[in-house]
Amino acid sequence: MPLFLAISCLLLLALPASGERSSMTANAVRIEPHAIELDGRLDDPVWIEAPSVAGFTQRDPAEGDPSMEHTEISFLYDDEYLYVGARLHKSKANDIRATVSRRDRSGNSERIIVTLDTYNNRRTSYSFCVTASGVRVDYYHPGDSEGNREYSYDPVWEARTEQGENGWTAEMKIPFSQLRFQDVEEQVWGLNMNRYTPSINEDSYWVYIPKEETGWSSRFGTLEGLSGIRPSQRIELQPYFASDATFTNDFDEDDPFEDGTDFDGRAGADLKVGLGPNLTLEAAFNPDFGQVEADPAEVNLSAFETFFDEKRPFFIEGSRLLQGNGANYFYSRRIGARPRGNADGDFVSRPDNATILGSAKMTGRLASGLSVGVLTAVTSREYADVYTESTDTFSKIKVAPLTTYNVGRLEHEFGEHQSTVGVTMTAMARDFGETEELRELLNERAYAGGGDWRVRFNGGQYLLGGDVGFSHIAGDSTAILRAQRSSRRYFQRPDADYVEVDSSRTTMSGYASSLWFERNAGDHWLWGLGGAAESPGFEINDIGRLSQGDDIDTWANARYRETKPGAIFRNYSLALFGNAAWNHGWQRQRVSGSFELNGGWRNFWSSWAGIWYAPRYKADDWTRGGPLMETLDVYNVWFGTQNNFANDTFWYMNTNYTRDELGTWNYNISGQVTVKPGTRWEISASPRYSRMSDGRQFIATEARDAGSLRPGDTFGNRYIFSWINRTTLATTFRLNYSLTPDLSLEVYAEPFVTSGHFYDYGELEAPGARTLITYGEEGGTELQILEDGSRVVTDGEEEFTLDNDDFNFLSFRSNFVLRWEWRRGSTFFLVWQQNRSDFFEEGSRVGGQDLVDTFSAEGENFLAAKVTYWIPVP
Repeated sequence: MPLFLAISCLLLLALPASGERSSMTANAVRIEPHAIELDGRLDDPVWIEAPSVAGFTQRDPAEGDPSMEHTEISFLYDDEYLYVGARLHKSKANDIRATVSRRDRSGNSERIIVTLDTYNNRRTSYSFCVTASGVRVDYYHPGDSEGNREYSYDPVWEARTEQGENGWTAEMKIPFSQLRFQDVEEQVWGLNMNRYTPSINEDSYWVYIPKEETGWSSRFGTLEGLSGIRPSQRIELQPYFASDATFTNDFDEDDPFEDGTDFDGRAGADLKVGLGPNLTLEAAFNPDFGQVEADPAEVNLSAFETFFDEKRPFFIEGSRLLQGNGANYFYSRRIGARPRGNADGDFVSRPDNATILGSAKMTGRLASGLSVGVLTAVTSREYADVYTESTDTFSKIKVAPLTTYNVGRLEHEFGEHQSTVGVTMTAMARDFGETEELRELLNERAYAGGGDWRVRFNGGQYLLGGDVGFSHIAGDSTAILRAQRSSRRYFQRPDADYVEVDSSRTTMSGYASSLWFERNAGDHWLWGLGGAAESPGFEINDIGRLSQGDDIDTWANARYRETKPGAIFRNYSLALFGNAAWNHGWQRQRVSGSFELNGGWRNFWSSWAGIWYAPRYKADDWTRGGPLMETLDVYNVWFGTQNNFANDTFWYMNTNYTRDELGTWNYNISGQVTVKPGTRWEISASPRYSRMSDGRQFIATEARDAGSLRPGDTFGNRYIFSWINRTTLATTFRLNYSLTPDLSLEVYAEPFVTSGHFYDYGELEAPGARTLITYGEEGGTELQILEDGSRVVTDGEEEFTLDNDDFNFLSFRSNFVLRWEWRRGSTFFLVWQQNRSDFFEEGSRVGGQDLVDTFSAEGENFLAAKVTYWIPVP
């Protein structure tokens, strides 16, 4: 494969370039300060006299045709602001879609988007959008792709709109202080504009980029005429004040730490400082995230961690500049996570999260094409309060050490097609003090990083990418032993001859690498192939994210697509995917293949379907540290469809079904319905239902007595599995009501129920086998089920007990947020959160009534108020 990649790259160097920058130009005209009254009407004399650009081209529905509606856009500026005026003509003015929502929620409203490449680097850009109802939307494009968007970009700017008999007009006022650009006398910026008209399903652009071609900022026209403007010092301070109260009826009256109520107040601030024209320093002191939506409920029966999305604004904004193109060296949810230390006692009160004392980051892009991202954060020591009844004493136990996190990334752009090369480095250090328990639980230091590259050929149509990186952890031998035995590598596997557990180790290191090559643009055929590897000792989870190491992966795919509308489809694609993997002992871990179809119908509906198949292989992780175990032939089929997103009522549904040769099956159905009963309302429900019967649910590892060993014994242990029948039912409800674009109410609610019934317990018959010895039926074993649901297994002279694993779990989580931007850049939040749950050992199938019961489960109510005040420093 490396030889093939090298030959391909040499051939591509001779290909003619495609996707050149557009020659289209718009001119901005300087005006006197205060010449414009921002009202959306465009009736100021300077607007009447301003030159405009027009000539938009459809991307949908008739690709390449002139837009069906006329659009004119003008640009004016003074020393402080860039003004954009748009006249959006409409042949049927009563068909203007203008729903009111909060900022960054455009929905299916008509809108105009202005995108600026202020560095003129043909790679990054900022988009400013306003809908016909005056809702502002803004995002940052960190790469040369229209769909690559960071909505965490939150500049302070203004916009107004006005609807009339000939269509609607829009007026934007963008402070230069909110943009990054070079400190030169004559500015030339990249420019594109996009008008979306849902009533006729039209998406049109000033600079039209065909669907079969790649690129975004690299294809822009130019905005000229900007002269004598200077980058701002950009000093912004945003202090906050917050208070909250928690009420719960789910507590023990004997608990000295709990009386059903808890009150708290706090203050902090965010600081943003421009370091020259290209870099920005942001700092957060005692940050508060009380308005952030809770994570969805789950019951995880696997051996692997669930990774939730980041929702905290400070860590979302600019996060792309901290992420490389290789391993996930930085996972911001590690910062401020739940303390992992143990605290035992009759009554324990422990913190939910580690307090973030402070965090700072520096991001930006230099004139040389070098992008910079640096972040540092410190979390405090955390203590659990413990009460021991027998001695009537109170104590504090440390459950989290003082921890420092550091992340840095440099990425340099080179070549005429905006290729990139980058390097990422991370470091974590914990100060345990005298706490030996934490020292034995957690790594003391962790370092990781690597280099990556993305070399683009033929205008970005071909891409050669890869990375190489390392990891190193150090700490107490007990902590390193935990890392060796974790589910990410299982060094203790008795039949693995290439790894071994060393209980005296105080360090562990590893590597990761990948190399891939793809064609990602063209008329019809797209394809890709590549390989990746993570060594057994690769470990980045102190500050990064890794599910499993000890992996050698290869993959290939091919896709045929048609983007031109035909008699049945507006567009369609057919794709083949293949994957094969091994561990570093060259034991094959999986081979799989899939085929999928995607199609867009003439009525703007979409459908998709596919099939996936994987033959047997010997898995090194099914026994969770035990010997290899053979898997089963398995296949999966899926189908889904959705209606036109531009409709006031939007819906989609998706279903899939999985089955293997043992008779294990799994099906789930999910979907969403979104209704807009008025211009200010949006209501959605996303139900999901799944049932499964799995014959290989891991239960436990039990040491076997010497007297019960049999031929084919599994290295002196029993690796116990069972069948499980599991049902999950959940629905996510969302309601958004906007009085104005600056005053809105958002409601999120998720009732969630799941159950699991375990039966037919057994143990692995022999190393590498796929069959089990079922207790009470095979192998001369006897089984007794007790009243509490536990099971007593007798095997010869040996007897052991398996707990009752059946469960029913109910959860209800909700979040009500009243959000008011009472002053530009300053926001007031009023929050009400609920967290209710219940658990019992039953295992009965859940249904609709269980979903209703979640509303009355025991739990807590959290009320909070928070106000921020934006202070721009001249």
